Amino acid sequence: MSAVENAPRGVLFDVDGTLVDTTYLHAVCWAEALRQGGCHVVTATVHRAVGMSGDRLLDHLLGADRDHGQDEALDVAHLTLYKQFWGRLQALPGAAELVRACSGQGLRVVLASSASQEELTALRSALGADDAIHAATSSADAEAGKPAPDIVQAALAQSGLAADQATFVGDAVWDGQAAARAGLVFVGLTSGGTSEAELRDNGAVEVWRDPADLLAHLPDSVISTTADGVARVRSG
Repeated sequence: MSAVENAPRGVLFDVDGTLVDTTYLHAVCWAEALRQGGCHVVTATVHRAVGMSGDRLLDHLLGADRDHGQDEALDVAHLTLYKQFWGRLQALPGAAELVRACSGQGLRVVLASSASQEELTALRSALGADDAIHAATSSADAEAGKPAPDIVQAALAQSGLAADQATFVGDAVWDGQAAARAGLVFVGLTSGGTSEAELRDNGAVEVWRDPADLLAHLPDSVISTTADGVARVRSG
């Protein structure tokens, strides 16, 4: 058996909007934080930026050439508002079962999150599948957030996976862009409110409604191909 056949295989999951139902909470909290800071941005526009790191989200919404002096206050305001929901966070349908099914196939399951360690703890509590998780990243593991590939690369390094032996599952265009830059096949979920067309335009080789939908089709997914160790052909 070759070294490639012996190499560990895995699946990386974004968390917000992919495994835990938080995307619209982030949108509302960022919109309110911006309003408190005197910046009115339509919530639908904010939603389109969720999935980026906080600094990149503010660049995207307010312009990179703005006065950055208010950034820390905006970030704190968003976090303060968002923390109010932590005790009520809900896993998306089938999320824990999907994570366990992937682990049951012999895949290393990795949470590729850029949330703070404190926030990641709340997300993992809502997911309730720690028994099946091999590794997890937080904001401390990368200098740049998505769509930069840093957090994906950190997740690979922590889990001992090579890019060509893993699949990345996410719900935002920023996930697809980060996956492409890191050299991973990308599987999209529309559970974060991004359309199938947009996810495919940003590299998704397959798109499912939510974790439960992916779980129901897992035997036919590229994720199971990874588990089987069969060479994959990336579309696009």
